[in-house]
Amino acid sequence: MGQVKYYTQEGYDKLKNELHDLKSRGRKDIAKQIAEARDKGDLSENAEYDAAKDAQGHLEAKIAQLEGVVGNARIIDESSIDTSKVSILSKVTIKNNQNGAQFTYTLVSEEEADLKLQKISLSSPIGKGLLGKKVGESAEIITPGGKMTFEIKEISM
Repeated sequence: MGQVKYYTQEGYDKLKNELHDLKSRGRKDIAKQIAEARDKGDLSENAEYDAAKDAQGHLEAKIAQLEGVVGNARIIDESSIDTSKVSILSKVTIKNNQNGAQFTYTLVSEEEADLKLQKISLSSPIGKGLLGKKVGESAEIITPGGKMTFEIKEISM
């Protein structure tokens, strides 16, 4: 059994839709490629057929992996989240104590992380360092750029 991971409803729906797409359109496309390659004759020296069969193997592995992720996914009830401390789905405003810069991030699962949308993973160095902290507390975090100290300014949903 795989590791249980927590998702927003939006993140879970995205996973389910990707899985559905791979099972329907993905499998249809691969079957078509295999049929076209098979129609070209001798399978023993048919590189297109071999490539299509390899692609089919990769697709089935991806489907199996995604089925495992979906099977172990849990949807977070946003109404039950405690905003007194940083946890998954917390929107956290932090201040870099070295340069005074402020950032606001939402902590999400690894699969939902997207820096452009200010969503960082709980498993990232900053995510791990902020977890469990309260407003006013500081977090010392080792980043690729060295040790940084952030002060928790605000926690919300």
